[in-house]
Amino acid sequence: MTPSTDSSPDSLISAIHPALASALETKGYSQLTPVQLEMTNEAYRDADLLVSAQTGSGKTVAFGIAIAPTLLGSAERFDAPDAPLGLIIAPTRELAIQVQRELEWVYAATQIRIATCVGGMDIRNERRALERGAHLVVGTPGRLRDHITRRALDLSAIRAVVLDEADEMLDLGFRDDLEFILGSAPKERRTLLFSATVPRGIAELAKTFQHDALRVATTTTTEQHADIDYQLMLVRRDEREHAIINTLLDTDSKSALVFCHTREAVRHLTARLVNRGFSAVSLSGEMAQAARSNALQSMRDGRSRVCVATDVAARGIDLPNLDLVVHADLPSNPETLLHRSGRTGRAGRKGISVLIVPEHRRGAAHRVLTLAKLTATVRSAPGIAEIEERYRRRILDKAASAADPDASEADFVAELLDRVGPQRLAAAFLRQQLAMHPVPEEISPLPPEALQLRSPGRTRRDKEERGKPREPRGPDMQDGVWFTISLGRKQRADPKFLLPMICNAGGVTKRDVGAIRIDDTETRFEISAEKAASYAWQIEQAGSLERGIRITPAGDAHGKPRPAKPKFKPNGKPPRKQRTAEADHGKPVKHKKHKPKRPA
Repeated sequence: MTPSTDSSPDSLISAIHPALASALETKGYSQLTPVQLEMTNEAYRDADLLVSAQTGSGKTVAFGIAIAPTLLGSAERFDAPDAPLGLIIAPTRELAIQVQRELEWVYAATQIRIATCVGGMDIRNERRALERGAHLVVGTPGRLRDHITRRALDLSAIRAVVLDEADEMLDLGFRDDLEFILGSAPKERRTLLFSATVPRGIAELAKTFQHDALRVATTTTTEQHADIDYQLMLVRRDEREHAIINTLLDTDSKSALVFCHTREAVRHLTARLVNRGFSAVSLSGEMAQAARSNALQSMRDGRSRVCVATDVAARGIDLPNLDLVVHADLPSNPETLLHRSGRTGRAGRKGISVLIVPEHRRGAAHRVLTLAKLTATVRSAPGIAEIEERYRRRILDKAASAADPDASEADFVAELLDRVGPQRLAAAFLRQQLAMHPVPEEISPLPPEALQLRSPGRTRRDKEERGKPREPRGPDMQDGVWFTISLGRKQRADPKFLLPMICNAGGVTKRDVGAIRIDDTETRFEISAEKAASYAWQIEQAGSLERGIRITPAGDAHGKPRPAKPKFKPNGKPPRKQRTAEADHGKPVKHKKHKPKRPA
């Protein structure tokens, strides 16, 4: 966690347990965030707490400060570990591992041993770690319950229990597990609930498992995410993915997080971004823990710049230098919007949260923002001209900041200038730099009146255009060759994203592609006769297409469709014909005689 740079009261490092104060000073904490400051209050020293604080406010360090006196007392180091003294419960594997790493440096001077118990990891290794002894256990509800049930985790000596992101754990359906774990811990323990919001479920949990809990609110709803600039980007409904790509290109952010509703959407968008030249990784619940850890690590060390994730997979993660969050799918409620956006603008850093909203969903966007008490700047998606202008500025800045040639380079630089000339040399540098940047997508401009955040009904134009058949891209080519791609209307296929995919797969340009005809489950398109043979060879090569998508030759040069395949039932057998009196010409239908079973 990066130290806060916000203005706050005078530093109260001296009010923190001495064993932790030295670690915070070493880390550069000259000031504390509001929630960390509250945890130094002597009135909270032995009390149960219900704490609400915005995401990214330094809650991990805060509850580390809060439970230190309870775990250590007046000692500055832990004795040899026996039964665990503290328990931290987190909703996801990533958050639990992140909490463990954070508390390891906070408690570095105390010789603490921390064990993690999270789903997706080897349970035998976790059991061995518990047998060796741990002062503090960090885990997810399901795996902690497994260890308690199997008598591998002894809670008899627990002095403090912390529920991190308690509201998220209830949303994920962990209430039964939480009640089992809290019911297995000693009643005289301290219980601290940290939650971004305090819905009814959290209040009921606090009433059941806490004793006269003190309510600590370090921020009001109007102050949430003050360091985040919210932008609402209205686009045509068929250009949503184009807007996502151009938004990622039109930014100087070092890393970005893109949220989708479903795992399938994450897979599709990640494949598209990688195909367009982005260093992108995905994060979803279906991935193994090792793959999820590798994806997060690649974002942390800069090998990947974009992470496409579902809401569940990204709960509680903290990525350094994350200054852009893109909502590829509109959040369904204000809590989801605040949680997603809270991945940026953390601990005093500035961030941008962009909602990609199709025109017909502006009303839903307005409602979510209103319920979240947020104001967003309405804007259109960046176009090709804007992005190319940004590219040119970067190239100029890069050239202007280059150092003068040193002694080992001077002779060759002089030779280049003499043989090539400054103009051709500059042109070569320009082309090289442009080739390193993904090509931006074409975006249809919206009329000025469309860029208004309101909840309109369907316009006359929408009603008139609704249901019209899609026009083919262009006239048939002479002697063109037809191919089929396994995407159709049911997969929301559109020429605007099909055309770049078709070109990239076969190494052709837009001029080599003729008509594009979209059917329900597939799309037929035309390739010029002179490029057809090389195109057919190219699509057979591995890696030319996204996973799960196929391109095959189809029909003839005149575009005659192939005969329709017979429809089969899910079991693979042809459907049985229905016999009717009309079909049988009045003949009686013969029924099989019932044969009685033989007696045993």
